[in-house]
Amino acid sequence: LLIDNRSSQAQYIIPDFLAHADPLVARFERWARENLSRGFALQEAAAALRVHARTLQRRTELVLGKSPLAFVQDLRVQRARQLVANGCDLDTVAAQVGYADTSTLRSLLRRKLGRGVRELRRDAGA
Repeated sequence: LLIDNRSSQAQYIIPDFLAHADPLVARFERWARENLSRGFALQEAAAALRVHARTLQRRTELVLGKSPLAFVQDLRVQRARQLVANGCDLDTVAAQVGYADTSTLRSLLRRKLGRGVRELRRDAGA
């Protein structure tokens, strides 16, 4: 009997699909991915997309069922997981996904994935 410890990508597939169903949310997704290494501020994102912050908040919640910040955190977790699996050191990973320190990143990974960095590396064979 084999046990597959790899986690599913399903949690990312549906939001990605839904994001593309709404032009504003699709633009927000592109902006968020391009600015992942920076801290997130709703006002800054809204200004970059030329909409009111409340409009961005409302549309993201309507289409994705989560706040813009929660969506950005999911993108960060997804990217951090890839980088950790590729063997990047945690300081580099934290910087690339917009966190100043590794403890915040460790906490986010544990909360969102239920796994620590060591477990993610082991699962990836890195």
